[in-house]
Amino acid sequence: MSLTGSEIAAMIDHAVLKPELTRAEVDAELATAERYGVFSACVRPSDVAHAAQVLDRVAVCTVIGFPHGTTSTAAKVAEARQAIADGAVELDMVLHIGWLRSGMIAEVEADIAAVVAAAGGLVVKVILETVFLSDAEIVAACGAAERAGASFVKTSTGFAGGGATAAHIALMRASVGPSVQVKASGGVRDLATLQELYDLGATRFGTSGSAALLDAAAGLDVRAEASSY
Repeated sequence: MSLTGSEIAAMIDHAVLKPELTRAEVDAELATAERYGVFSACVRPSDVAHAAQVLDRVAVCTVIGFPHGTTSTAAKVAEARQAIADGAVELDMVLHIGWLRSGMIAEVEADIAAVVAAAGGLVVKVILETVFLSDAEIVAACGAAERAGASFVKTSTGFAGGGATAAHIALMRASVGPSVQVKASGGVRDLATLQELYDLGATRFGTSGSAALLDAAAGLDVRAEASSY
């Protein structure tokens, strides 16, 4: 099914995560999120309270243990609680990649479960950083995230190279049950890629290129509408 512009916007987490962004640049990105009506703006933890004040029709998302996933579980829990107190309604946490690659699956699961508990029912997305993982490790990570109660598994931070691939989205979708969704992040820069990943099972997309994607989608919508007359 070809997605419409409004359907695409409803699946985008607009990424506002670059460490060098000034407050003025953050505000410009928040304005973009509002203008295009994306699902959420995913901001740095220190920007959550500000984003919650600025945004009207767009949800506030933030990152936990970002970008390496190697902070302690206690630190991730504290970060999650602060983010929620500041106004975040979704949390994208990075799992402990080194633990995962060491085969410490129980520890990875407990780390995720602690953040899920701290979220108190809010959406938690677990970032796997697939560029570092084998297929078997991706499957193991998906299982740990699902057992821990996560709402989504997500491909990438966008800060480690690589990004969402068709093969990884298909594998992640096959590795979790229907209650867990898949988020594609990193490298989603054009409509063809987004549509392909959607067809493979991704239902949320993280990108800093929301404006270009949605401008292109608007053009497609106009042409489709014209052809129906």
